[in-house]
Amino acid sequence: MGMSVTISAAGAQDAEQILKLQYLCYQSEAELYGDYTIEPLTQSLDDLTAELARGHALVARLGGEVVASVRGEIDETGTARIAKLIVHPRMRRHGLGGRLLDAIERHFATDPAAKRFQLFTGHRSEGNLRLYRKKGYEAVATYEAGPRLTLVTLEKAA
Repeated sequence: MGMSVTISAAGAQDAEQILKLQYLCYQSEAELYGDYTIEPLTQSLDDLTAELARGHALVARLGGEVVASVRGEIDETGTARIAKLIVHPRMRRHGLGGRLLDAIERHFATDPAAKRFQLFTGHRSEGNLRLYRKKGYEAVATYEAGPRLTLVTLEKAA
């Protein structure tokens, strides 16, 4: 009997599983850019727990295991900043990242303060860029975060 993936709101009780998954998922990004000091790999459990309390987060579970997550919050300008969309390597290429992105957009779209969705990724992260463009995001800015990493900011209207 197969199990299906379920998506639900994340809470403080999910922080440890999310952090472990984040460490696993960002290894490939760190390798791509030759930088293992990127924030997702250095974030503490306390910082993550505080981030979860400030904003909204979703997890995708396969049975009791967190296999994907995304989080974000709305700032004072009405920008829903979506961050750290992660999918376990063995679960990639099955549409789970797109499902999570759609779900967090739906959540923020119910807030009348939300005017736009915004996220960012590294300039070499072709899979991420492809997904975001497919979902209607357009590049609006770039930022040189280091000698090997340029961050691409993408957004779309809420």
